[in-house]
Amino acid sequence: MTALLEAENIRIRFRSKNKVRALLDRDPDPFIDAVCGVSLDIKEGETVALVGESGAGKTTLARSIIGLETPQEGSILFQGQQLCGLPDRAFKPFRKDIAMMFQDPIGCLSPRLKVRSLVTEPFKIHGIKNIDVRAEAIRLLEMVGLTEAFAGRYPHQLSGGQARRVGVARALALSPKLIVADEPTAGLDVSVQGEVLNLMARLQDETKVSFLIITHNLSIVRHISHRMAIMYLGRFVEQGNSQDIFAHPCHPYTKGLLAANPNPDPDKQKEHIELKGEVPSLMSRPSGCEFHTRCPFAQDRCQVEAPPVTEVIPGHRISCHYPL
Repeated sequence: MTALLEAENIRIRFRSKNKVRALLDRDPDPFIDAVCGVSLDIKEGETVALVGESGAGKTTLARSIIGLETPQEGSILFQGQQLCGLPDRAFKPFRKDIAMMFQDPIGCLSPRLKVRSLVTEPFKIHGIKNIDVRAEAIRLLEMVGLTEAFAGRYPHQLSGGQARRVGVARALALSPKLIVADEPTAGLDVSVQGEVLNLMARLQDETKVSFLIITHNLSIVRHISHRMAIMYLGRFVEQGNSQDIFAHPCHPYTKGLLAANPNPDPDKQKEHIELKGEVPSLMSRPSGCEFHTRCPFAQDRCQVEAPPVTEVIPGHRISCHYPL
């Protein structure tokens, strides 16, 4: 498959002190690193998942891809064209090909607009004229399994699952090549989660759209993603084919996330790895391997030496001194 998006060595920093406070404190580097030199590629018709706890940097990385954050270092190529450093006017044409599904299915919809206006609003934003708005609204709703009757409803008249379908329809309006989905099943019942995931898989088969999914829910990753990247404190600790990682997780952090994930099969007992403590603050990163403060297998070396990135099998990379 052809690479649709290639992000290389992305580094994103935020100021932790204003200039006056930094001067008073004599702090030469008043910044925190939210994303630390990560690389990611997404192929046409592929689903890639960014997985990790809150504060891992998943959303910050995704925001850089859709042009809402500017990396201080690295490059982002979309179909071979550089996105980093583009002004808003130059970036706008790419927003037709890169759509966003937001985490709150109802909160991201304007309560003043009816569904037909919500799903066709991208045409208005991008100045696309000479279209039959009513016909386009019906077409988009039918694509996501909703009838024409929903076109006249307001967001408060929708269930969570219906609102999510409207969000998917809105994202598909301009036939994008990539959809960034932030927690696409958050707040939904388990049965509705399955419907949404099946919908996304069907639409991918029909339209060849690519998905970048941001989530901490490994259940959805198992069923929909082709590849996944496990993120911790702004770095990828494990990255590769989803089936390989689920079958043979090599990083203790990945193993801990999997152990905390419910398994419906009572005959399959998991080796339990407990993730101790909380995610450290970005203001005070641990030395050496940044996961050592929570790792049950940490040794003295882990406290002082950052682990290199090694390839377990082709395409399956890990950053750990003592892989499982």
